[in-house]
Amino acid sequence: MSKFAVVFPGQGSQSVGMLDAWGDHPEVVRTVDEASQVLDRDLKSLIHEGPKEQLDLTTNTQVVMLVAGLACYRAWLAETGFTPAAMAGHSLGEYTALVAAGGLALADALPLVQLRAQAMQDAVPVGTGAMAAILGLESQVVRAGCAEAAQATGEVVEAVNFNDPKQTVIAGTKAAVDAACVTLKGMGAKRALPLPVSAPFHCSLMKPAAEVLKTRLATTAFAEPGIPVINNIDVQVEKTADYIRDALYRQAFGPVRWVEVVRALRTRGVTHVIECGPGKALTGMVARIDAELVTGHVSDPASLEKTKELLA
Repeated sequence: MSKFAVVFPGQGSQSVGMLDAWGDHPEVVRTVDEASQVLDRDLKSLIHEGPKEQLDLTTNTQVVMLVAGLACYRAWLAETGFTPAAMAGHSLGEYTALVAAGGLALADALPLVQLRAQAMQDAVPVGTGAMAAILGLESQVVRAGCAEAAQATGEVVEAVNFNDPKQTVIAGTKAAVDAACVTLKGMGAKRALPLPVSAPFHCSLMKPAAEVLKTRLATTAFAEPGIPVINNIDVQVEKTADYIRDALYRQAFGPVRWVEVVRALRTRGVTHVIECGPGKALTGMVARIDAELVTGHVSDPASLEKTKELLA
């Protein structure tokens, strides 16, 4: 069998009805029911019926994306029994990876993620922060453009998600992000796309949220994952509880180094990367980072069957 890794997406892949194709698959039903009981919320209705405006709220999205990613992984594991060589998650997806790898119980992860989402939303008033995807520039050029815009405006704008060699997401105050977009277009960016988010995630404006999260992390139980999980913040394998806590704390206001994460998987001998969760947000990124990696995704029964063929 091919040596493979499983990766989990963060916000952005959610959609109303995203688990409908699984029907009454026992692992998907079990995961949604378990999460609903833990949070005392009807997550099934939110996931299956929406409305979209509610599903897209950060305080809802982060929870349901954790549930959806884990449900897809559990269904895939039940159908294949295949054990990945490593795991990783993009931003919020790191929490899903920790749960899937046995480093964090779902009952502990859900309230932690719910707190994370609320703290992030509270850290910056809606409308005052922004994010944008910069396409067609190398990351060092994006950093330079952000520094120029920050100096010109006197406000915060930073490169925060290094998604592939020519796609970097920036975040900060709306005025500074708007200025950076103009600057970066002038520096050769093909596009500068504002993102429909309610907070400027992963930038230094999220430090107040990180401090709130830090308090809860200190009382949350973590164990060494049974499968290696490579984190976003310093691209290392998460082992001890204290290290995991510190990495998640820093991740709240630090960059997502996804390009390096994918390359780290490659150095561990991974030849195939399987994304578990709705959509294929990470699949394209992985292919653009390393064209030799074989990619697949598990979002419904049909895609699950295709991954079996890929890994045979």
